Amino acid sequence: MLRISRLTDYATVILASLAGGRLASAADIAERTRIGLPTVSKLLKELQRAGLVHSVRGARGGYQLARPAASINAAEIIAAVEGPMALTECADGAGRCGIEATCLVGHGWQRISRAIRRALVEVSLEELVSREVTFAAPDLLRLAAPTRLPARG
Repeated sequence: MLRISRLTDYATVILASLAGGRLASAADIAERTRIGLPTVSKLLKELQRAGLVHSVRGARGGYQLARPAASINAAEIIAAVEGPMALTECADGAGRCGIEATCLVGHGWQRISRAIRRALVEVSLEELVSREVTFAAPDLLRLAAPTRLPARG
């Protein structure tokens, strides 16, 4: 089963808690989300490194989203915590697998990885947070299907 890690799930919850736009300290975020302060602090550093949040120093400082929630997508959140998304070694790029030269399924997995990534890019943090906005699940089979030329007849 494909599944994001618990840390990625927590990172999404942290970002969602910041979607309101106001500054919040790591301690405030930990209290609001019920995620331990060490985990919140670690994830805020990773999210800041990825450019998803920024910090403001000082007595009235804290963290806030670096961009509007509508311009942060699910693929960016996953990449911030887990690194580039790929289902298999070869799906992340050529030359990473010892059997690549003889593999018959690598291109198929690469197509599927690209389709899943495109689907994740289409879902914004704003959509994840909203209880009113619904988004259509993308047709992964259509996204993964190779482009075919019409048959000549």
